[in-house]
Amino acid sequence: MLRHSAILLGPALGLLLAAPPAGKPARKSRVAAAARTTAAQRGGAQKKVDGWLAASANAVFDQPGALAPFFERLYRTEAGPDRGPVHILHFGDSHTAADQWTAGLRDSFQQRFGNGGSGFSVAGHPFPGYRRVDARGGASQGWHSEGLRSATGDGYFGLGGISISTEHAGQSVFLDTTGERIEIDYLQHPDGGSVALYDNGQMLQEFSTDGELAPAWMAFDAPAGDHRFTLKTLDARLVRLFGWVADRSSGVTYEALGINGAEAGVMMRWNEAMLATYVQRRNPGLIVLAYGTNEASDPSWMPETYQAMFSSLLERLRGDAPAASILVIGPGDRWARYRTGWREVPGIDFVIDAQRAACREHGCTFWDLRRRIGGPGAMPAWVTAGLGQPDRVHFTAPGYQRLAAGLFDDLMAQYASYKKARVEAEPPSHGQPQENH
Repeated sequence: MLRHSAILLGPALGLLLAAPPAGKPARKSRVAAAARTTAAQRGGAQKKVDGWLAASANAVFDQPGALAPFFERLYRTEAGPDRGPVHILHFGDSHTAADQWTAGLRDSFQQRFGNGGSGFSVAGHPFPGYRRVDARGGASQGWHSEGLRSATGDGYFGLGGISISTEHAGQSVFLDTTGERIEIDYLQHPDGGSVALYDNGQMLQEFSTDGELAPAWMAFDAPAGDHRFTLKTLDARLVRLFGWVADRSSGVTYEALGINGAEAGVMMRWNEAMLATYVQRRNPGLIVLAYGTNEASDPSWMPETYQAMFSSLLERLRGDAPAASILVIGPGDRWARYRTGWREVPGIDFVIDAQRAACREHGCTFWDLRRRIGGPGAMPAWVTAGLGQPDRVHFTAPGYQRLAAGLFDDLMAQYASYKKARVEAEPPSHGQPQENH
């Protein structure tokens, strides 16, 4: 079954103040760090990290009551028989783009509440380091990426802040996924090119991207099972794609929308009307914002200007999705090498304070990642324990797994409290989920 819609765009707004991304550690540095760490040192650091995580469990939320709309959706999904999908949109920087932390959260939510599919993922492979664990995608060589951390251009970047485009016939993008419904998000514009969609090599539909300037999409029902969806350009006219959506009728999607080196202000460069259109189509139960690492070292920001920008971003998202909960994850404990040696990046303090204040202003939940991992000065221990990268900014795969487990456990502890209060406030009725004892 074919469905199609388009909505007119508004003007692109805002100005990005971008910082360079945190650098990736060289292989030589990883080897040297491993050689310098003894088994005793690693074991001691692991015990220290374990202690910090135990002490901070469920103690780092501000305004947890703001999660109630999200918890109500989870509750209804557990209750049945109407197990509608719950979509989680997680925007962020390189911590999000690698889809290690977010993959752990996705697995936990889907094991508990059901697999709703991969949801939205950007088209192709728009930058080195981008990946989605649950939906493998790629593209031929003739595509050009726009948006990214600098967000230069016209602001028409879709839900994920990235578009890819080509003016050549025979170019293709693909997505390997499962789902009951597939959608292609693209820019409709005058003299747009034509494309053909294939499912496991069988053509489903040809359509044109020509029309009045607008965000647009094509949606198809799909049979159960594994699919390789391929989109191919049919002529030498401009085609501009934003991404894919793969949904099931119930369960949770956890949609990682990360860009290496990004700051929260990048979202203010995305066309406001376009972002609102695609956010509303996703109808998220929860919006997660995980920025701050790059802003901490950006001299363009002052505490008051950063708080004003972040407050405006929360206000915009609240207007786009008034029924959703918004969870802000503060930056971790970032370090940098100075002439005098390694030390913490001082800007982390004002970023955390500004994000926390903006959350209070707009009724959003704040989760203090730095406090959760041990507070100021904790990152070297995570590195020694094998849970942090030698750059003292990023985490290793096991480290991101620990972060995912910590956040999910904290959320589920709050969810258990919500369910308990809900059940106590209302008499039992047919169809409510059974409490686990």
